[in-house]
Amino acid sequence: MDWFTAPEYWLSRLVFQRALAGVYLVAFLVAALQFRALLGERGMLPIPRFTARAPFRRTPSLFHLHYSDRFFAACAWAGCAVSAALLAGADSLLPLWAGILLWLVPWALYLSIVNVGQTWYAFGWESLLLEVGFLGAFVGNDEVAPPVVVLFLLRWILFRVEFGAGLIKLRGDACWRKLTCLDYHHETQPMPGPLSWFFHHLPRPLHRVEVAANHLTQLVVPVLLFTPQPVASAAAALMIVTQLWLVLSGNFSWLNWITIVLALSALRLPATAPSVPPAPLWYEVVVLALAALLVCLSYHPVTNMISRRQVMNRSFDPLHLVNTYGAFGTVSRVRYEVVVEGTRDDMPREDSDWHEYAFKGKPGDLRHWPRQFAPYHLRLDWLMWFAALSPAYAGDWFGGLVERLLENDRDTLKLLRRSPFPPDAPPRYIRARLFRYRYTTWRELRETGACWQRTYVREYLPPTRLAGVAQRS
Repeated sequence: MDWFTAPEYWLSRLVFQRALAGVYLVAFLVAALQFRALLGERGMLPIPRFTARAPFRRTPSLFHLHYSDRFFAACAWAGCAVSAALLAGADSLLPLWAGILLWLVPWALYLSIVNVGQTWYAFGWESLLLEVGFLGAFVGNDEVAPPVVVLFLLRWILFRVEFGAGLIKLRGDACWRKLTCLDYHHETQPMPGPLSWFFHHLPRPLHRVEVAANHLTQLVVPVLLFTPQPVASAAAALMIVTQLWLVLSGNFSWLNWITIVLALSALRLPATAPSVPPAPLWYEVVVLALAALLVCLSYHPVTNMISRRQVMNRSFDPLHLVNTYGAFGTVSRVRYEVVVEGTRDDMPREDSDWHEYAFKGKPGDLRHWPRQFAPYHLRLDWLMWFAALSPAYAGDWFGGLVERLLENDRDTLKLLRRSPFPPDAPPRYIRARLFRYRYTTWRELRETGACWQRTYVREYLPPTRLAGVAQRS
């Protein structure tokens, strides 16, 4: 079938595949370096405990068949290795069928992790990586030109990501309709970046322009993805520029980067495609059958997207093949932070010698300027932001964090920037207090050198010793 392939997207496919492999590599690296404290046998939410109560059909994963920390580490590092090989172009050295299978390896491994990741992996970009990764396995290699159907389906994902996010904003917080959300967002977002302070202090009229431009990019521009070239490329390029602006303004894991990867597939980059034979019949059949399946599975995400009760970031099938997305339907006006402290005093009092734990990404020390971590994802820091919104978000893991801090657990301390206690002298008590944080003004920054100011709100967790924390089951 002459219409089946689009040779003019040869370079676009190459860039898309290499960028996708790079995101996979980051995701597996995050899993390999953080899982022991979060999900390991002695973690805050152990995988064996989860798989004992969650059926395989609802959460398909290799770890239903077997789990040990060593096996999880092997899977995570194998994912890193395969992703690095794909980044280097290993799939182009293989036959078409073998290249597809090689791309399905990181998808299957990451699916196994996400489906047992529980709260730590309940982010929209996990499902987005799986959806893009599965479809990306069928975009072909050097033996065939890119299939038109797969390129169209990649644009369909990008459309749902952007359009769904735009709709959730219009239906959600009134500040999006009033163009005032960015008066607060840069200060109250989950994990500010090194430039977020400056973004917050931009003139308010510019914030209005930013919000209006966001609505344009998410509600109008996505429709242009399905128009002829060069309009579709211009729409994709505008989305990339918008995502890079978001990269500069905060730390949103790899959400912005995987969206950029999707937009790259819609660009028609100038290149001379090599001469290749027509796509084999088996490949055409597989791609068309896959397309039919994904179109059928799109029913629930589309129904959700157009519903007045639209929900964000939900997967409607256990393989995460077609999902619904959205972010920041509601914007917090005030930033709260949970500050965790420990003391070695035998009897804790308000005037005891309390020492604060320093997290890598979340605000704490008033003079510690935020760092750029994205696309790397600090899972504990992100969940601490949710914990500050409501203790209900931390009910299943915060007690485990406190217990491990009281034990000076090595794997847990690796998730932090600094512990105030030496390895051989753990704290006797841990407490948590809730503070209201705000950015300093230009004048306060010059006078104090601090980018944050904070005000005590209330006790979050009273002083707790090891014996008073529930034991692991």
